[in-house]
Amino acid sequence: QVQLVESGGGLVQAGGSLRLSCAASYSIGSINVMGWYRQAPGKQRELVATINSFTLTNYADSVKGRFTVSRDSAKKTVYLQMNSLKPEDTAVYYCTIVLSITSSNFAYWGQGTQVTVSS
Repeated sequence: QVQLVESGGGLVQAGGSLRLSCAASYSIGSINVMGWYRQAPGKQRELVATINSFTLTNYADSVKGRFTVSRDSAKKTVYLQMNSLKPEDTAVYYCTIVLSITSSNFAYWGQGTQVTVSS
């Protein structure tokens, strides 16, 4: 059984910062990729940032230079530091991990945490 527990969302003014955390618990396999997606009202879920087991990162163009994804492999936790937040960053943010289990990869999602940026 895989569980992802997210924390750190909330309400912040434009220009402010928030830090999201997502702690994973699982019984088998190893984490390959960890990351964050977001979904704004009326829009599709979109990639925000990912980080793989070699700590290579990938960012959406809209957040480059403002957001930083990191991971603590020992704690099985991924973080998203969000700076210079804009109203258009308002969305539900979902943590995701890809577990490698016997040569196959499986994706799992957190329950989502709301981030609201006021203008």
